Amino acid sequence: MSYDRLSNEELNNLLESLEKHMSAFYQDKLNLDLSRGKPSREQLDLSNDIFNALTSRSSADSEAGIDCRNYGGLDGIPEAKQLMAGILGCHAADVIVGGNSSLNMMYEVMTHAMLDGVCGSKPWFTDSERKFLCPVPGYDRHFAITEHLGFELVPIPMNADGPDMDLVEKLVSEDESVKGIWCVPKYQNPTGIVFSDDVIKRFANLRPKAADFRIFWDNAYAVHGLYPDDDAPIPDLLTLATEAGNPDIVYEFCSTSKITFPGAGIAALAASPANLIDLKSFLKIATIGPDKLNQLRTVRYLRSEAGIREHMKKQAAFIRPKFEKVQQILERDLGGTGIAKWTNPRGGYFVSFDTMPGCAAEVVALCGRAGVKFTPAGSTWPHGFDPEDKNIRLAPTYAAADEIEEAMSLFTVAVRIVSIYRILAQRNSQ
Repeated sequence: MSYDRLSNEELNNLLESLEKHMSAFYQDKLNLDLSRGKPSREQLDLSNDIFNALTSRSSADSEAGIDCRNYGGLDGIPEAKQLMAGILGCHAADVIVGGNSSLNMMYEVMTHAMLDGVCGSKPWFTDSERKFLCPVPGYDRHFAITEHLGFELVPIPMNADGPDMDLVEKLVSEDESVKGIWCVPKYQNPTGIVFSDDVIKRFANLRPKAADFRIFWDNAYAVHGLYPDDDAPIPDLLTLATEAGNPDIVYEFCSTSKITFPGAGIAALAASPANLIDLKSFLKIATIGPDKLNQLRTVRYLRSEAGIREHMKKQAAFIRPKFEKVQQILERDLGGTGIAKWTNPRGGYFVSFDTMPGCAAEVVALCGRAGVKFTPAGSTWPHGFDPEDKNIRLAPTYAAADEIEEAMSLFTVAVRIVSIYRILAQRNSQ
């Protein structure tokens, strides 16, 4: 029953019961962490055979004859480009393959734009009022990059099919200080939303006032469906933008970090020919070349796009029950109460949870005092500040199934306790 319909006496009785339940959690001295979207040990073990993809007797030559043990290959080996193009849905000729971190590639591209400018435009640091658009709730590490580089971060509300494109189009077309937007188009972090074809088409057809405006298209979860036979394909933005006569508007990123090993995957960037020429102009100064041996062993292990799909089915088999357990407990304890809402993603690594306004920080703090760590409230907003204090990112992948049961049961108790106090305070103030 909706808590709004309960009398003060009924709410206080429920509160007394919940606080006894919370006291039991305190006595259990839990030590659980659902704060970051990390693969579990079981997921990592799936890729251990990658160590056998190269041995001392293996050829270390790429298909183009590059000796991967040596210098060179600034933009990656051809077979790695082909593999990563398959993840992104673009052409191999559009791809640069780097080290293990796509976030690092984003930072390098961003600092290049800051210091050198984009394709001949003035360096971004020369615009003291520079702005970056940030769909919310969104990815804290994206926001941290642009905050660190001195941008004004402009929140863009997320709809069920992607960012509010009416607002995006208005800001981009009217304000030359808007230099870019962060996007996670598939199984967005943290909502799990998949951008609709219409939203992606509208991105491809943006007509920014700033010639150096760029979409940072982080397709981190391109192959990370929880239900592989019912995955949600999306069109390639670079292809659509090129067809729209707008090829330079986007940088696409992906990696194998949550396919094989986060600390030892490979990352890729895809862009137009003009953007690639521009990016290589600073890469030849910044590096002698990436770890081509890691690129080679990754390709020989995963083999092809089809090999990646088969591998990700095994990943999904570990992750899916954890997400289903989260949904089961949320619905069991909070369904129909009217005090919370949450997403039910079909892929990715997160669930986005909204409390009543003004409750998220206290819920996270209450869980922390009982020994369960969640992502800090507010982290899904620029500067870590959620103006309504309601969004919490849940990250089920790393924990074991029994730990999720304990952590989420505690979480729902905390949500109900904080919400009841909030409701009673609102009634007393009226």
